[in-house]
Amino acid sequence: MVYINEFKNTEIAKNLLDKIHKNLDKQGLEKRINIMEVCGTHTRAIYKSGIDKLLPKDINLISGPGCPICVTESNYIDDAVILSKHKNVILCTFADMLKVPGSINCLSDEKSEGANIKVVYSPLDCINIAKKNKEKEVVFIGVGFETTTPIIALTIKKAYENNIKNLSVLHSLKTMPNAIKNLILDKEVNIDGFICPGHVSTVIGIDDFDKLARRNKVPMVLSGFEYVDIIYSIYRLCEMIKAKEYKCENQYKRVVRNRGNELSKKIINEVFKPSCSNWRGLGMIENTGLQFREKYMEFDAKYKFKLWFSNFRYGNVKTDCICGEILRGIKKPNECKLFKNICTPQKPIGPCMVSEEGACANFYKYKEG
Repeated sequence: MVYINEFKNTEIAKNLLDKIHKNLDKQGLEKRINIMEVCGTHTRAIYKSGIDKLLPKDINLISGPGCPICVTESNYIDDAVILSKHKNVILCTFADMLKVPGSINCLSDEKSEGANIKVVYSPLDCINIAKKNKEKEVVFIGVGFETTTPIIALTIKKAYENNIKNLSVLHSLKTMPNAIKNLILDKEVNIDGFICPGHVSTVIGIDDFDKLARRNKVPMVLSGFEYVDIIYSIYRLCEMIKAKEYKCENQYKRVVRNRGNELSKKIINEVFKPSCSNWRGLGMIENTGLQFREKYMEFDAKYKFKLWFSNFRYGNVKTDCICGEILRGIKKPNECKLFKNICTPQKPIGPCMVSEEGACANFYKYKEG
């Protein structure tokens, strides 16, 4: 406990901030340093702790596409809404997906109109629901990154082993490394350093991020989520940028092993294989998604319910929401004309205001609220 408390020590945080200010004063920077935190949990921690307000003005923190709800495309929500209208379907979801807007409706509205939508705390809950409702089709709404994927894969494996035929997953699972590569190559974004996601790295480890940093000459630090974690990561990134030191440094060693969690990676690879994926704001990116392997295809709700063509039936949500630009890091939440005036956590227009990890929701609550 004493060890963990060091990451919540205000004196340590103050000393690190003093070093950051002094070092930047000596450097005489020609431009601002753009540092992107990729994970939505980091975004929330930064705004909640006020870290952005304590840094020198020459350090610009940018929120990236690390909120799984925010990067899920509207067509996926449309498919979920379509399924919720089936009288024979029980739709299971995490609570934070209910208010995410599609181009038709959101699941919360469908539930209020009588759709059989259940909030679950784990995908494994769906196995018992399927067993108790054999006359129904149970569909789990699977959204997330590498952190969520192992438990979804385990659910599918258990359903297969127990011959449960009335369970499937409508998923939009995404993987992070190539999404970061896409941002590095995007000249409009112009990132000098990355705070890499701690949760994701507990599963996949550090190797993929280290290769990205070395190949593209962009320093990265793998960070924990306490305010000392984040401030130290910013301090190290400033040092690495100054020294032109291009690698990914594992600052979260108390949790993350360099090779990640081998058991989790094994079960992911057993059930899924890599594919391209469509990211809200970033578009279609190769090797950033997952699809079912042939053995488990019967558990793919898109295949089971023949939802292949919904991408052609519906377009993106037609609003003035700029969530896509916010997720790319080229706009701040308060640059959206809907922000705070029309789009609020109580009545969100875009997904960045829906999720607790969304940049707009945290900007509203901690910076503007």
